[in-house]
Amino acid sequence: MIPLLILLLGIIIVVGMIVGLRINAFVALITAAIVISILSPGEWSIKIARVATAFGTTAGSIGIVIAMAAVIGVTMMNSGAADRVVQAFIQFLGRERGSPALAASGFVLSIPVFFDTVFYLLIPLARSMFAQTKRDYLKYVIAIAAGAAATHALVPPTPGPLVIAGNLNIDLGIMILIGVLVALPATILGVFYAGWLNRRMPVPMRDVPGIETNTEQLMALPGLGVSVLPIALPILLIAGKTIFLPLLSNDSILARWILVFGDANIALLLAAIASTGLYIYMRRPSRQSLSSIIEQSLMSGGLIILITAAGGTFGAMLKEAQIGPAISDLFAGSSEVSGIGMLTLGFGIASLLKFAQGSSTVAMITASAMLAAMITPESLNFNVVYLGTAIGGGSLVGSWMNDSGFWIYAKMSGLTEVETLKSWSVLLVILGGSAGIISVLLSIFLPLS
Repeated sequence: MIPLLILLLGIIIVVGMIVGLRINAFVALITAAIVISILSPGEWSIKIARVATAFGTTAGSIGIVIAMAAVIGVTMMNSGAADRVVQAFIQFLGRERGSPALAASGFVLSIPVFFDTVFYLLIPLARSMFAQTKRDYLKYVIAIAAGAAATHALVPPTPGPLVIAGNLNIDLGIMILIGVLVALPATILGVFYAGWLNRRMPVPMRDVPGIETNTEQLMALPGLGVSVLPIALPILLIAGKTIFLPLLSNDSILARWILVFGDANIALLLAAIASTGLYIYMRRPSRQSLSSIIEQSLMSGGLIILITAAGGTFGAMLKEAQIGPAISDLFAGSSEVSGIGMLTLGFGIASLLKFAQGSSTVAMITASAMLAAMITPESLNFNVVYLGTAIGGGSLVGSWMNDSGFWIYAKMSGLTEVETLKSWSVLLVILGGSAGIISVLLSIFLPLS
């Protein structure tokens, strides 16, 4: 069967099952992978076996990291470490600069913690600041979303960027460093947009069931150093491996230790141990409570692992279908497709998938799997990490009523659907568009190739 028709059929299956039939993304992606494998070249005896093999390979590469990130997020919330990080930003910047403080808090916390959890944590602070100042409520809400959404789409170990790195064979340390470099200016633009829209569209703070305005801490909080440790430790270990390992002899003792502790699985495991230990120290939970909270975090991470592994399988089967050579033949003679054109293609595919089915994570997984089947290391004149950040930026664009983030933002903040479209949806276009533009600029002026 013609490879491009196979690709089209795979996209139709994924989007049709998720959007039309409201079927879980894992089922949609694995079904598409099986259909593509059956239609692709190869012996019939291996057509299903290679799907299972690809699923196991992807799950093995990302399973531990995502599971540990889920544990870190839950234990940081329950130990008070997340609250302590937020308080530090507010104390450092001052309540008069509340929106940058909230954006910075969301930016940092959303690296290991899922977006909805971060937003739920920070929205009471926005309400508290409004209660004190009687102004700028929308500015505070948008600032939270700007910081949290940027790192959610661009910085591992959040599942989407993590799978982008895996699908495109990007060094995880490079993905973290460049992801932060791209996310930071995008967040700053988001904060400026928050101030601009707040002046033109004043929004009152409305009562929201389950969201308290009073944020006085009744529980003891840990120190700032140990609170930041579960976030800083894996970033330093993974990025340190990327930075320092090329400077050392491969057979040196230091290089061997850097290889061990700079591995993402070990780095996240150590961070999870630190975060759990802090939770035990601060809250003295019973064994049953500790077991329950860890089990709940792993259950939430389990579904993400299934979806991301299915996405990796989908990409592997696209490679079996020879999508890459077909795309190369289609654009034969056009050098732009291997450069800026490929960044534009990745951004555009992710945006369309986001608009069609609503999930940034699914858009990142699917788009990176498709692009991985189209490129080779020699086909780009810059580091493939910029293709990853372009896909991450594209996955933010096109958020509307089919996106769970749209409703989390609207319902937790008390905004109407129209207000959410004007604030949240436009914000994500700004974040995603700026991330895409920054990716292009960096690929030209800092190619890292």
